[in-house]
Amino acid sequence: MAFFERLFATTNVERLRALAQRKILKRALSAKDLVAIGLGTMIGGGIFTTIGTGVKGAGPAVIISYLLAGITSFFAALCYAELGAMVPIAGSAYTYAYATMGKLFAWIIGFALIFEYGISAAPVAQQFSAALQDVLKSVGFVLPTWAQQSNLVIHGAWWQLNTWDLAHSQVDVVGALFVLALSLLLSVGIRETATTNNVFVVLKISALMVFIVAGLFLFHPANLQNFNPFGWGKLTPFGGSADYNSTVQPYGIVAIAAYVFFSYIGFDTATTTAEECKNPKRDVPLGVLGALGIGTLIYCATAIVLVGAMPWSTVPIKDPLVVALAPLHLPFVSAIIVIGVLAGTTSVALSSLLGQSRIFYVMARDKMLPPIVAKVHPKFKTPVNTTMFTGFAVAILTLVVPLNQLLNLVNIGTLIAFTVVCAGVLYLRKRKPDMPRSFRVPFVPLFPILGIVSSLFLAIFGLSRTTWEWFAGALVIGLIFFFSYGFWRSNPEQIVPVEEPEGLSEA
Repeated sequence: MAFFERLFATTNVERLRALAQRKILKRALSAKDLVAIGLGTMIGGGIFTTIGTGVKGAGPAVIISYLLAGITSFFAALCYAELGAMVPIAGSAYTYAYATMGKLFAWIIGFALIFEYGISAAPVAQQFSAALQDVLKSVGFVLPTWAQQSNLVIHGAWWQLNTWDLAHSQVDVVGALFVLALSLLLSVGIRETATTNNVFVVLKISALMVFIVAGLFLFHPANLQNFNPFGWGKLTPFGGSADYNSTVQPYGIVAIAAYVFFSYIGFDTATTTAEECKNPKRDVPLGVLGALGIGTLIYCATAIVLVGAMPWSTVPIKDPLVVALAPLHLPFVSAIIVIGVLAGTTSVALSSLLGQSRIFYVMARDKMLPPIVAKVHPKFKTPVNTTMFTGFAVAILTLVVPLNQLLNLVNIGTLIAFTVVCAGVLYLRKRKPDMPRSFRVPFVPLFPILGIVSSLFLAIFGLSRTTWEWFAGALVIGLIFFFSYGFWRSNPEQIVPVEEPEGLSEA
């Protein structure tokens, strides 16, 4: 019995709230910074790279796919806002799971968040690399073929080293160096990171605004005919979007909703920085809901203009926004879109690395990971060890693993996290109804239940069986580590800062 009590032991919410008052990390962020951090992770890699495939697979009904993904995110965002304001501790869904469902579920969600934050930064870095190399090619500078993109060639099972064809493999040098540079910036300080991110957010949103305004001059309502050519798709369990080892195009509103869901990932990044907010009870709900609301409006407007500016069957998968505006013959407009892609991928990668480093920091503070991971730098007041560890790990993924092998794993990890966060709100409303809540999800239990149902619906009917198999296999590896270390070392009754250098608590 003691084993199961330990396995499902929960943290004390009141103790977490008290810990938040110790100010271990520097409190420098406002609500507008959290909105920018959320948009920094949301807008960029997703909208610029998934919308072409989305239009190919759903036609003009890609607008419905974006709305479906947005509605799913909306229910989860409300739950994130309530828990983030009530438990203003870094760690996002991991912390909420530990406070509501226990140690095992906390580890599973912490592991799932690695897919949402850490892994998602790698393909975004590859997108930055590809865009930058296109710019360099225009001025006559071309990297050697082996250094242009990640492409590890394997003729057989990946675990058999003799099947690896290193002679014909490629690595993404620019993407890997890009990740390391951003990790160094994150190590310097949260204020510097937020300022840099705010600049990039303005640049990429401005680029999308330019596309929307310019595209309206090419808008023809006739292009919206045959609005839903593929219907809702193949609504069978695990029969959704294409596997990452396949080049098959996903079809139907639901499969495309699961595919473009990658665009929405990141609005919850605001909750990972709750301990660095000036007023988390107010700032976290504003940051989460503000980022999601602005992002959804921009996505839907971009999709409407794109499918109205050209026949959907002619929309290319690569650079669809630039191609759509080509009839205007305005090179400077295309240049603005390219700048938006570079700024967008930079801010997405920066925010994703920030979120992942903060989750690792909290897991180490809880002794789910070795405590040295949570060491806070006495000058910069940032978790330097976890930031650089995250950076090196993501850099390796960027160097060798292609984007299409990672995208669906990012989506499934996020949808599982959303499910647990919505369940956490229901749990705490039942177990601790009198706890102060500066923000409350309306229409409980309806909205949290809708969040659970919609997240599981997209994960089951929108993603492939192979996606689930890879996620399950990775989770097994994670659970082996959990039962080897975190299960024995962590104690939810003794959650204290791992290290608090002199003078840090007064920051």
